Amino acid sequence: MAEVLPVRLYGDPVLRRKARPVQDFSDLEELAENMVETMFEYGGVGLAAPQVGLSRRLFVAAEYELEEEEAEADEEERPRSVLRNLYVMVNPRITYREGTQVGTEGCLSIPGVYSDDVPRNLQIRVEYQDVTGVPRTLEAEGYLARVIQHELDHLEGVLFLDRIPAELRRAFLEEHRAELAEMQRKAKAFLRDLQTERG
Repeated sequence: MAEVLPVRLYGDPVLRRKARPVQDFSDLEELAENMVETMFEYGGVGLAAPQVGLSRRLFVAAEYELEEEEAEADEEERPRSVLRNLYVMVNPRITYREGTQVGTEGCLSIPGVYSDDVPRNLQIRVEYQDVTGVPRTLEAEGYLARVIQHELDHLEGVLFLDRIPAELRRAFLEEHRAELAEMQRKAKAFLRDLQTERG
């Protein structure tokens, strides 16, 4: 049975590291299942390996039978019955980008904090491998394109906060300073506990 993994919080150094390319595919199926289960448990639309403490170029993403506004409004209770597609993307790279969209983003590693001002490309083409290493290509637009770009950023050590335009970012960070500081405190406590467990 799939396991729910602990999600690393803002302030954890793993979220700022560039993830390493995946070369060994032997354990990916189980890892992907655990990541999908974790994504569902936390009510997300995507989850990257660094968010569960692994520096590997891999993420999972869900596409729902909902309009973008519904998907955002219903974030806490996204029923699996309206799942359209589930993607597991290994060693992904965007090979084509077009257009611009500005929209709302949050992050499972920065819970409760959202920005309405995150710019992304409107249309993308992404090349990746599946869990067995087979090459795949996907063309995405709108909300799914946003999700994929968000998750791919995680593999580069980039958070959605970094994408907020500079003229708005300072005020945004100031507004959420207390919440972000608390997350950093929790992230440090988690790492201390992890170190203690490992002896």
